[in-house]
Amino acid sequence: MRAAVTTRAGVIELANVPLPGEPGPGEVIVRPQAVGICGSDFHYFLGEIGEQALYPRIQGHEVGATVESVGPGSERGLRPGDAVALHPLTHCGRCYPCRIGRTNVCDNFSLIGIHEDGGFQEQLRMPEELVFPTSESRPAIAALAEPLSIAVRAIKRSGLQEGEHAVIFGAGPIGQAICVLARERGAPVLMIDPVASRLEIGALMGAETMPWSDDVIEAAREWAGGEGSEVVFDATGAPDAIRSGFEVAVSAGRLVMVGMSHHDVPLRVFGFVDKELDVLGVSCAQPGEFEEAVAFVERNGDQLENLITQEFPLDRAPEALGWAMDHPAEAMKVVIGDIN
Repeated sequence: MRAAVTTRAGVIELANVPLPGEPGPGEVIVRPQAVGICGSDFHYFLGEIGEQALYPRIQGHEVGATVESVGPGSERGLRPGDAVALHPLTHCGRCYPCRIGRTNVCDNFSLIGIHEDGGFQEQLRMPEELVFPTSESRPAIAALAEPLSIAVRAIKRSGLQEGEHAVIFGAGPIGQAICVLARERGAPVLMIDPVASRLEIGALMGAETMPWSDDVIEAAREWAGGEGSEVVFDATGAPDAIRSGFEVAVSAGRLVMVGMSHHDVPLRVFGFVDKELDVLGVSCAQPGEFEEAVAFVERNGDQLENLITQEFPLDRAPEALGWAMDHPAEAMKVVIGDIN
């Protein structure tokens, strides 16, 4: 079968790879139909995360698929032809996070597309419990369940309540999803980003918007009533945005860290003590939260279609990855489609 294989850091090639064969007990073979590209794909492709020993690897962990075959003794009622979204994370069940029910930050986690082969191929073997049926018939929209599950996790970690102000730094796909979920909870949302086209999409998602500027801290605090915002989400990983979010948050507020980067961020230690901020990190979603994300996609599919800006076929996967990295202002969500 065809696959796009990352052979080493910075190199992705089209290849023929073996079919996965028949599924065993508790397994499902799926046919990826659409696979989203995200920032962690960039980091892995460039060799910034993971180990060299993980190459070669078939990337892709945001997957909308159809069921090809189901192993014996299925307990989920999945059948060939079912539309599904894939939760890409497995956990060990032994480490401290697993023992306390925080399996999404398992010390020994495995993620398809990084530790195991992912969706840039025509068939994929998956554990049955990670395959979620969906009524969303558009594979590219179903594939959004994975990045949006991180937004579900972020909202849950934040404890956002109706009427609380939510300031979101970063108008990428996860920032946009946080916006929609926050609006569903009855929270006013301000979205901040330097890219005008992304703010235009944010307005469609229900946010008030503000371009990045030197006075963004004062302006955002004023938007939230003068004292600052009860909840601030960083969906950038950028040091300047994180420092600004730290200042925008009201005393006794919550700063929720969602963006990924390898940068260091200097912050005033006194600010943590003086403001008594809750600083909350967000990783991947728990299985139950992924199920919530699938339902979220089903409720909001037409609105979320605004996030998909480009689609490429599998045989143009190298071009798609390069294009997405080189055109951040134009690429909201790039999808590899027409895989089969």
